[in-house]
Amino acid sequence: MPPAGGAEMDDPVSPSPSAKRPSKTTVERAFELARSGECNGMSEIAAQLKREWHEAVDAHLAGPSIRKELRKIWKAAEA
Repeated sequence: MPPAGGAEMDDPVSPSPSAKRPSKTTVERAFELARSGECNGMSEIAAQLKREWHEAVDAHLAGPSIRKELRKIWKAAEA
């Protein structure tokens, strides 16, 4: 039987549980993506946030106010 905690606990290659946690909030990163011009539209912003392991992306971006602000920002980034 392996020692308490299991041998995998000492494996330096395994990511820690917090390794996939983003350093910025979902909303902060959404505005950053909109400003960058990397994403063209709300669906691309949401998809990128999900790829980056942000939680509750759809809930965070569901409100009409945030959608309007993000749209305004990414349209300005296109110009």
